Amino acid sequence: MSGLFYLLGVAAAVWVIYEVWSQNKRLSDTEKLIWTICAIFFSVITAIIYYITQKRD
Repeated sequence: MSGLFYLLGVAAAVWVIYEVWSQNKRLSDTEKLIWTICAIFFSVITAIIYYITQKRD
């Protein structure tokens, strides 16, 4: 069961990092770096916050 949570966390981090660096052209490099660091350390929470604040625009 813990493997499933680990996989979910990795998938969330990869999704946020991909979206930030390849899809979201509005962000500055500093903002992209902050999103990336947050995605690495707080993957699922960052993915939820990113979706609410950035994707819905």
